[in-house]
Amino acid sequence: AAGGTRGRQRRARTAFTSEQVCRLEKTFQRQKYLGATERRKLAAALQLSEIQIKTWFQNRRMKLKRQI
Repeated sequence: AAGGTRGRQRRARTAFTSEQVCRLEKTFQRQKYLGATERRKLAAALQLSEIQIKTWFQNRRMKLKRQI
């Protein structure tokens, strides 16, 4: 398999809408970490999966760390 994926397909990259990014950024400004309940509510409100929310927050924290 190409790239060593051995048959597993990579998940397609999520294209967040500007509204979703805006809401995610506002939430991130208030709190850098989300609990399961908050993540579930935000995912439902933005019509995204909880994993997408979790990954976005992880990536955003790393971006902030790199900027500092």
